[in-house]
Amino acid sequence: MANRSLFATRSIVPRTDARNHSHAPAYALDDKAALAQLALTGCLNSTFYASATDQLDTVLALCVRLPATYIGQTAVLARQSGHMKDLPALLCAVLAARPTEHDRAVLDLVFDRVIDTGRMLRNFVQILRSGVTGRRSLGSRPKRLVRRWLDARSDLQVFADSVGNAPSLADVIRMVHPRPRTESRRALYGYLLGRPYDVAALPQLAQDYESYKWVARYGKADGWPVPPVPFSMLTGLTLGTAQWTAIARTASWQMTRMNLRTFARHGVFDDDAMVDLVAQRLADPALIARARVFPYQLLQAARMAADLPQSIQQALEAALETAVENVPFFAGLRVAICPDVSGSMASPVTGYRAGATTAVRCIDVAGLLAAAFLRRSEDALVLPFEHRVVACELSRHRSVLANAQALAAIGGGGTSCSAPLKRLAAHNERVDLVILVSDNESWCHVTSKWRPHGTATMQAFRRVQKRNPGCKLVCIDIQPHTTSQASSLGGDVLNVGGFSDAVFGVIAAFAAGEHRGDHLVSRIEAVAVG
Repeated sequence: MANRSLFATRSIVPRTDARNHSHAPAYALDDKAALAQLALTGCLNSTFYASATDQLDTVLALCVRLPATYIGQTAVLARQSGHMKDLPALLCAVLAARPTEHDRAVLDLVFDRVIDTGRMLRNFVQILRSGVTGRRSLGSRPKRLVRRWLDARSDLQVFADSVGNAPSLADVIRMVHPRPRTESRRALYGYLLGRPYDVAALPQLAQDYESYKWVARYGKADGWPVPPVPFSMLTGLTLGTAQWTAIARTASWQMTRMNLRTFARHGVFDDDAMVDLVAQRLADPALIARARVFPYQLLQAARMAADLPQSIQQALEAALETAVENVPFFAGLRVAICPDVSGSMASPVTGYRAGATTAVRCIDVAGLLAAAFLRRSEDALVLPFEHRVVACELSRHRSVLANAQALAAIGGGGTSCSAPLKRLAAHNERVDLVILVSDNESWCHVTSKWRPHGTATMQAFRRVQKRNPGCKLVCIDIQPHTTSQASSLGGDVLNVGGFSDAVFGVIAAFAAGEHRGDHLVSRIEAVAVG
C-alpha cells in the first residue's frame, strides 16, 4: 500500500520556491508581478529588510528580462494610478537605454504620460545621467523628448517648474538646448539661465515675482500683493503675517496640507475667516481627488494637527474619510481584516532617506487600511497580528482616524502571517474574505514538517477554506518585496502591492469574482501604448 503520510488526500497547497528576506519559505512572484510590486511600493529608499541598492539592482535585473512594452505600461500605471515618482522615472530611464530602436520607441509613447511635472522631469534626467541604466548622457532621443515636453508647457508652467535642484530646470535646459518659439519664452529661458533677457517680454508672473523679491529684501512688502508663485519660491524671503495670510489664501490643496503648522506659526489662523477658508479647502472632495493625495498623508496631517484650531482638525478628519470613500462595501460578506502590527512595521512606509524620512510608518498605513475596510463592512472581524493575534478594541462606528490610531499604537513582536488564519480555523469562524495588510516578511512559527508543502500561511488558509469553501484571501503588501506568503496560482488568492487608494478597486473586483489573483499584471498589460 502507498505511504499514506505522503499520499493522503489534502487540499492542494503549492510548494514554496523561494526564501524571503528572513530566510523563511515563501513564493516568488513572477517577473511581471515582481516589477509591478516594486513599481507600486518602491521609493528606492532602504527599508527594514532591503537596502535601496538591493531594490535598484532587482528592478534593473527584472527589466533585462521583461519586454519594453510591459516596462512602459508599468511606468504609466505606477505614475497615474499609484501616484509614484522615483520608480516610474527609473523605468523611463531604462527604456531610454534599451538596446534596440523598437524598444527605445516605447519611451516616445509613454514619456508625456509618466513625466508629467517638473519634478518628474528632473528625476528622469538625474537617473539617466547617473549611469545606473547603462548610459551617462541623455542622447538624441531623450533630448528630443525633453524639448518636446518643454515646448508643450506654457510659460507659467515652465516658470513654476523651475523650483528644485540637482539638476535644476536651468541645468536641463542647458543640456537639451530648446529653441524658444516666442519672445516671452526666449526671455524666460534667458532669465532662468542667468543670461541677458528682455524684462518687458518676461511673463508677467515672473516680473511680479522679481519685483516682490526686491521690496521684500528691503522690508517694504507690507501692502504689496504676494505673487501666486510656488510656495518654495517665497520661503527664503522675509515675510510677515499679512504676506503669509496672502500665501495661505491662494495656496493649492497639497501646499495647504503640508504647511498648516507654518501658517499657524506665522499667525495666519489668528484670523477666524482664514481658519474657515482653509478648513473648507481641506475638506473639499473635488480638491482632494485632484491632489492625488495618499490616504496615509492625510493620516499624518491629522496627527500633526492636534494643537491647531478645531475646525482644521475636523476638516482633516473629513478629508481622510473622503480619501477612503472608494473602499468597497462588502455587502453580505463576512470579512476578516488582519493588519500586521509586528516590530518591522514600525519602519517608514517609504523607506529611510537622509534628511527626508517620512514620519509615517508601515503600521500606520496598515492601521489606516484596516480601519477603512472595517468602516465599509457590515460584518467584520479585525485580527491584528504579530507572532500571534493581539487584542484591540475597535468599532466601525468610530472615525477611521480613531481606529487607525488605536491599531498603530500596538506594535512589536515577530511576524507570523499565518497567525490570524490559524485563529479563524481554530474557532471555526464563518468568513468569506480575509484581508492581510503586511510587509509580507513572515518568519515566526515556521515548522520543518510543512516546508515542502507550502508556507504556514497557505496551510492555515486551506484549513479556513474547509469550513468556508468559497473563501478568498487578499494579501496587501506595502513594501517593495518580490516574494509572498500566499500563492495566487489557484485563483483564490490576490497578492496586491501599494498604499494608494487604487488598491481598493482591485480588491473590490477580486471579491466580486471579476478576476483572478493576477489582476495587477492584467491591469498593466491593459494600459494602451501606441
